[in-house]
Amino acid sequence: MTVGRLASTVERLHRQVLEAQATADGRALVELAKGILVERLGCGPAQAARQLADLAGQAGQSPLELAADIVNQAARDHLSDTARELLAPPGAADRRTPLAVRLRSAESGALAAGDTQAVAESLLEHALAPLGATAVAIWAAHPDGSLSLAGHAGFPAHEAGRWHYVPPGVATPARQALTRRAAVWIESLAGAGLPSIGHHRNTGGRAAVPAGPGGRITGVLEICWPDAPVPRSPQIRRQVEALAELCAHTLEHPSGTLPGGPGAPGAEHSQRLQELVDLADGLHDPALVLLPHVEDGGRVTDFRIHHVGARFVDFAGRPRGAVSGSLLLEAYPLAAGPGGLFEQVAYVHAGGEPFRAERMTLTAEIGQVPLNAVADVSLTRHGAAVLLVWRIEDEAARVAELLQHAQRLGRIGGFEEDTVTGGITWNSPLFDLYGLHPSAAPIPIDRLPAHAHEDDAEAIRRFLRTLLHHRLPASTAFRLRRPDGIARHIRVVAEPVLDPDGRLTAVRGAYQDISSQHWTEVALAATRDQLAQSEQQAAERNRLARQLQHAIMPPTRGPMDTSGLRIGVRYRPAEKDHLVGGDWYDAVVLPSKQILLCVGDVAGHGIEAATGMVALRNALRGLAATGAGPGQLLAWLNVVAHHLTDNVTATAVCGLFDPVSRSLRWARAGHLPPVLVRDGRASALPLVGGLLLGAIPETEYDEAELQLRADDTLLMYTDGLIERKDRSVQDSLERLLALAHGTAGPPEGATLEQRLDHLLTHSNADTDDDTCLIGVQLV
Repeated sequence: MTVGRLASTVERLHRQVLEAQATADGRALVELAKGILVERLGCGPAQAARQLADLAGQAGQSPLELAADIVNQAARDHLSDTARELLAPPGAADRRTPLAVRLRSAESGALAAGDTQAVAESLLEHALAPLGATAVAIWAAHPDGSLSLAGHAGFPAHEAGRWHYVPPGVATPARQALTRRAAVWIESLAGAGLPSIGHHRNTGGRAAVPAGPGGRITGVLEICWPDAPVPRSPQIRRQVEALAELCAHTLEHPSGTLPGGPGAPGAEHSQRLQELVDLADGLHDPALVLLPHVEDGGRVTDFRIHHVGARFVDFAGRPRGAVSGSLLLEAYPLAAGPGGLFEQVAYVHAGGEPFRAERMTLTAEIGQVPLNAVADVSLTRHGAAVLLVWRIEDEAARVAELLQHAQRLGRIGGFEEDTVTGGITWNSPLFDLYGLHPSAAPIPIDRLPAHAHEDDAEAIRRFLRTLLHHRLPASTAFRLRRPDGIARHIRVVAEPVLDPDGRLTAVRGAYQDISSQHWTEVALAATRDQLAQSEQQAAERNRLARQLQHAIMPPTRGPMDTSGLRIGVRYRPAEKDHLVGGDWYDAVVLPSKQILLCVGDVAGHGIEAATGMVALRNALRGLAATGAGPGQLLAWLNVVAHHLTDNVTATAVCGLFDPVSRSLRWARAGHLPPVLVRDGRASALPLVGGLLLGAIPETEYDEAELQLRADDTLLMYTDGLIERKDRSVQDSLERLLALAHGTAGPPEGATLEQRLDHLLTHSNADTDDDTCLIGVQLV
């Protein structure tokens, strides 16, 4: 009960405080209207109060409403224009209070407020809450682009503490308004993805409006609406812009004093402007003090040149008096282009952020002839003024600087030697090349042999003879021996200087350190030798691999007829020696009278693949003599590939043909399936399980059995027959089936050898891999 009574008391006192504040704001507005009547009617305060009450009764208005109308008629400012042109917006929370009363009450509260915090509270209570807003923040803008929270209302204290300062470059609604120099309206802060004060709770609409007098932005007014989208009617836009002007006043005059009234900063402004003028006169570079030229409506259209610095030198050659007092665009009309000088001045004046640029092009027009100058430009805002300073680039100094950089990067040192007086001039890089202190005596050109390697003495003597005796330009390379013991490879280039009578008066030239180039050439020559040796070794290895393959599997081999089976084989090697691979085939009659048929493909190319192929082929021949089935043979061959070879992996198909039953038992190890041509149709045999050889120590391989008929043809092949880079293996297999029968197949009545040749000829494989092909025909 005690807590409940205490809460009720606090709520009652809070309402009383708010009512007292509203009454005070209204009383200030009424008193202001009474003062206007005293001035207009020439009467006393009491008579003015009675006159105000009588006029309100006759008009059917409250004294507060009539007071707002009187102030609007007398002021004729942005607030009065807004109140006159606009009605209360549709959907406003409080339509009973006229717009003029709300705006003038907010203004009275702002002018009477002791700080910006009180201004924010007054704006929210009198003007923004009736528009549906729930919170407001007033940001002060600083010259470095940062923002500080000058006042707020509707946000928790801890949230305001977190956002008391926003560093430059942080993208917030207020920062966007400051950068664009225009109002930013956001339908949903959550959808925009921008951080700002209260963005965790106030996720609805936001409006950020720049605030500043005369086009000079001193801060930003940010308004928050609840979850509903921000209302964007023209009426609300005009009201918000008018309220932003109030914020600009309180940011510029924190004490709440009226411009021109007691304590107004007019004298202070004049003093600061005079200090800026004195600063411009004290600079060694040309400087202009610019003041904004404001037209009716408060829009800045140009900048007047208030003062020209004492050391002003116009890059167009005009005297100081030709530009002093004129508008910036009158003196420099070509500065109005996009990204030009005028745009940068307006940006600095509006936001206060300094602008500095190197090698900016400034353009003036003299007699309708454009004149360009490259300069370093600096722009800073000082109160309402902008200080423009530039430094015209000295082209000769720039060229000299570039020459110094070129000499440093190229490690070049120049010299000149007077042969008449004996005077020698070196630049600083040449002392570094010689390893001498800058205070050391330069070395004459004729004493060069004493500082060079003895093996280069003859080359230097030819160089000096051509230069000094034949008086012709000369150059040579030599090894310089420096005092610190370091040897550098140097190239010297020099030319004689002759007088009109042809006598030698001077020698000038340059030294260049070419040590890096020399050692690069040495390393490159060694690399070329190593590459040539490696290419020779690789060619020899490939030749041996080719000979090994041809010895075991000749490209063409005659058909073999045995036990009612005709067997034809074809081998097509790779065209390039370095692509010689490990494809292999075998067809042999075993002691059991069964026929072993197999093809395989060892991974890789070169001599390693060829030797691995020989090992697997011979191992399978030996294992097949045991009489084991194809699945067991591949299992044993996998053990051989994994344990008894150097990391060989391979695919293979292994088949055993029984002449008695005329059946073929077969198994595969990761290989493409055989193709059966029967009754003029070709089809791939169903796949059976089997992992490629050498991948794991032990594995099992499934078997399948095929009963062959008379005139059946069975094809076993490696991937070099069908593989293409631009299509899948399945598409390539379909192409092979089409070649084996139908319109794309071999002609009617073709022999087995003709069928194999037809497949090799019309194969469209593009990998240049070697190919093995076995054809088996039951006769």
